[in-house]
Amino acid sequence: MSVPQLLVHDRRDNVGVVVVEGVEAGDELLCVVTEDNSDFRITAKHDVPIGHKIALSDLANGDTAIKYGEDIGKFVADISKGEHVHTHNLKTKRW
Repeated sequence: MSVPQLLVHDRRDNVGVVVVEGVEAGDELLCVVTEDNSDFRITAKHDVPIGHKIALSDLANGDTAIKYGEDIGKFVADISKGEHVHTHNLKTKRW
């Protein structure tokens, strides 16, 4: 079994968290869904630092970001599956 590079906590999540260093654009990542221990693969479209997120599907400006099965903010740009998700394209809804 390979070591996962991306974790998703809940089947409803639309972002996963990079859990290893050195993820580069074009890397095929093993993703594990901790809710049910299932897995899938996704290709990173950018270099992504450990602890940052990757979009699990195509998402539109204004869509809600879901992590841990919870609303963590809104996308402020269109994002394609495999793209880096961070403060440049995701903002809190608090203010």
